[in-house]
Amino acid sequence: MAGASRSFGPVRAVDRIDLTVGDGEFFTLLGPSGCGKTTLLRMIAGFCDLDSGEIRFGEKRIDRLPAHVRDIGMVFQNYAVFPNLSVADNVAYGLRARKTPAGELAKRVEEALALVRLAEYGKRKPHQLSGGQLQRVAIARALVIRPQVLLFDEPLSNLDARLRVSMRAEIRELQKSLGITAIYVTHDQEEAMSVSDRIALMNAGRLEQVGAPADIYRHPASRFAAEFMGTTNLVEARALGREGGLLSLRPEALRLSEEAPEAWPRLAGNVVDLEMLGPITRLGVRLGDGTILNVAILDAPERRLNQADKVTLAYDPARLTVLR
Repeated sequence: MAGASRSFGPVRAVDRIDLTVGDGEFFTLLGPSGCGKTTLLRMIAGFCDLDSGEIRFGEKRIDRLPAHVRDIGMVFQNYAVFPNLSVADNVAYGLRARKTPAGELAKRVEEALALVRLAEYGKRKPHQLSGGQLQRVAIARALVIRPQVLLFDEPLSNLDARLRVSMRAEIRELQKSLGITAIYVTHDQEEAMSVSDRIALMNAGRLEQVGAPADIYRHPASRFAAEFMGTTNLVEARALGREGGLLSLRPEALRLSEEAPEAWPRLAGNVVDLEMLGPITRLGVRLGDGTILNVAILDAPERRLNQADKVTLAYDPARLTVLR
């Protein structure tokens, strides 16, 4: 993809995007609502025209082709299953549109349903299925046409929290087993980090940062990246006794002094907030200059902390990131 752009009136939804996605890669477009990620996915799918730029699959330019000949499978946020058709007929829909012979059609539908663990559900109607099962039907329907690229548009946003976690693992496992190229859209940072080989973080129609999940989390390239990819402390360097501008320091890079290596720098302060969240305890510690640092520490039953306690923190200097 080179120079891909799209505007809606005065709004530049996608602004000169250059991206390369590798074969067999699970690539995620991540960002807040309105950042352009879904528009970009729809441009790849053929549901939204480019104002400028181009999209290629290998050497083949596809942005001028109709959607139905782009060799793409798409899984939608709302499942988009046909309520009057059985599960098997829903999965077969794309094959019938391609005039696939009946014998091959039945075999491929059976294989697709087995892939998503719905082999015994072919005769059921959508209203007889759970949300997670409906999402599997949508995935099977996208896979059965054997696309070159599989697109996911916020596929888990209608599921409850526990089911989202299990379904994202299933999607990732299925993608890896098939070796298919997947482009996935979500606004959920945890979801993106758990499934992706690489992430493109988008902001206001542009690419903010592209890289492996761990790299973006540990080495954010901007204030936006640092804040969007989880919780962070944004502090002026002078608050930590350092020179420079704005720094990012993740809460888990801070520890109580007695639990940290001796070489780590120390900071004194008072506990102003304390939340016990099961395995993690979150602290808010106010330093002498008024800066408040968020700290995340593992639960330890022998530790006794209360609000207003004086504490000494230590931080890993290798986890400091200077922001532009």
